[in-house]
Amino acid sequence: MPKSFANPFRGTGLLSDWSLPKDDPTPVAALLSGCPKHGVTPLRTAPDLAQVCGLADLRIKDESGRMGLGSFKALGAAYVIARDVSRVDPPSANGRTYVAASAGNHGLSVAAGAATFGARAVIYLADTVPEAFANRLRSKGAEVVRAGATYEDSMKAAQRAADNNGWTLLSDSSWEDYTDAPLAVMEGYLQLAAEAVEQMPTPPTHILLQAGVGGMAAALAAHFRKVWGDDPQILVVEPDAAPALIGSIRAGRPITTSGPISCMGRLDCKTPSMIALAGLSRDADTFVTITEDEARDGVALLDRYGFATTPSGGAGLAALIAGLPGVGADARVLAILSEGPEDG
Repeated sequence: MPKSFANPFRGTGLLSDWSLPKDDPTPVAALLSGCPKHGVTPLRTAPDLAQVCGLADLRIKDESGRMGLGSFKALGAAYVIARDVSRVDPPSANGRTYVAASAGNHGLSVAAGAATFGARAVIYLADTVPEAFANRLRSKGAEVVRAGATYEDSMKAAQRAADNNGWTLLSDSSWEDYTDAPLAVMEGYLQLAAEAVEQMPTPPTHILLQAGVGGMAAALAAHFRKVWGDDPQILVVEPDAAPALIGSIRAGRPITTSGPISCMGRLDCKTPSMIALAGLSRDADTFVTITEDEARDGVALLDRYGFATTPSGGAGLAALIAGLPGVGADARVLAILSEGPEDG
């Protein structure tokens, strides 16, 4: 069964000196309206899976087709690049290089956004990231650089490259003196949240949000609180091999955790985004960790019910399948299928 920890900072937050996630999707919708690849993703009903899990209702926001990239991440970096382009006259990104570290789909979003607006993308990958993913990045026009054994190593290398070459670092995480770009990346994810609110027939009782550094979870939680208030229980799900958020909440301060490489590779981040931690410490009710076996078993069941994804993309649902305490027969659950399968 997944392990959980009730958030003692709910409503007040942990990092009072840090920026909080934005909660208004209006600027995002305005910019994305001019993007030919933009379209609303479906909110799918899952009555059979709800019955298996013993729930009253289960709705799954399916991001596997988002903007042709197969992940919610398409909203983040692409929105930042579109915003940057809109700030110059005439609008153009020619001559600009965006550099990022990626454990997964953030790199694809940077690559696709750069290609759309005529910019250059350089993506740093840890040695553990499969070469198949590197080739996907190259197919989007990105230059790929290998650096280090972990995501954190590749992030440090990307930051050095930005400093040395005058490139724009576009990270989905935040730290001291680096907040503008990641805050805007998170703002892009508000499009997903706004769509889900419009698509839900009634507010959910429980919301499941998987997290790596925490950007998506924090952005969505901020908007859901703005619209639905305090009633929904928001549960944040992480790998037990990378418990950066739950570990920081337990400690009452940001910490870097350690652990083995997780099959939930997109979520295998040992250090939280500071903005995300600030937001989730205010907005999340419970932090949850799941094991590698729980993730794999959950994804296998999801596939049988027509929701093909990866252990990262289905981590929130995998926690539900494994048995979340407090989510009972009257629960109306909203979950995010944040990416499609690896071969999708």
